[in-house]
Amino acid sequence: MSGYLFYPPADAAQDRIWADTVEQWGKAQAVTYMTGLHTHLQKLSETRSLWRKLPRDLVIPTDLRTEAFFSRYERHFLFFRELPSGKIGIMAILHDRMDIPVRLHEDLTSISDRLRDED
Repeated sequence: MSGYLFYPPADAAQDRIWADTVEQWGKAQAVTYMTGLHTHLQKLSETRSLWRKLPRDLVIPTDLRTEAFFSRYERHFLFFRELPSGKIGIMAILHDRMDIPVRLHEDLTSISDRLRDED
C-alpha cells in the first residue's frame, strides 16, 4: 500500500498551512514544512504500524461506519482512513491549538455523504 489522497477539508487545510507559514516565517520555511508533511504522509501510507486508531465515540458522526486513524506531524494532527485502493485518504489536518474534537467533527460531517458512499 502506498500513496495518499486529500478530501476537501484536508486539501483546504494544506493551503492554509502554506499561506500561514509563508506569512509568518517565509517561503523557504513553508517549503520545508510542506515537504516534511508530504514525506510524513507518504511514510504513513507505507507503514501501517505508525497508524493510531481514533476512538470511534470521540468525534466520528454516529451514522458513519468509517474507521479513522491519526498521526502527528510537528504541530498538526493528521486524520485519515484506508481507502479501498489501499491508499490513505486524508480527511482533516488540524493544528494542535485548535479545538480538535469540534473541528474534526465539522470536517468529517462535511464529507460524510462521500464517506458513506465509499464504505
